[in-house]
Amino acid sequence: MNKEIIHTPDAPQAIGTYSQAVKVDNTVYLSGQIPLNPKTMDVVSEDIRSQITQVFHNLNAVAIAAGGDLTDIVKLNVYLTDLTNFPIVNEVMGEFISEPFPARAAIGVAALPKGVGVEIDAVMHLRNELYPA
Repeated sequence: MNKEIIHTPDAPQAIGTYSQAVKVDNTVYLSGQIPLNPKTMDVVSEDIRSQITQVFHNLNAVAIAAGGDLTDIVKLNVYLTDLTNFPIVNEVMGEFISEPFPARAAIGVAALPKGVGVEIDAVMHLRNELYPA
């Protein structure tokens, strides 16, 4: 097993005992991202669309640091404090990822770090000569 810790200043720094992502061979496990501005570590807005958009920007930054991009995502877990915002997740996700879409779960939660409305984690598979797209 080849294990590598992924870190980029282009995504929010870990606010706990975890890594932004861990790459094992061609699979990358991206930690949950919340809508923090990576430069200030402040929540971008109280507006849920802005929050979801920032989360996808943060996930993309980590994916790029790991050698891929959002098109390499095979699984997303979406955590929302209000499941009525799920249609907005679909809309924003469609701006970042096109078909074929990854597998996905949506989970309603009571609260998230820093009082945000959304957190998303992901699993990514990187293509190479042994594992083409």
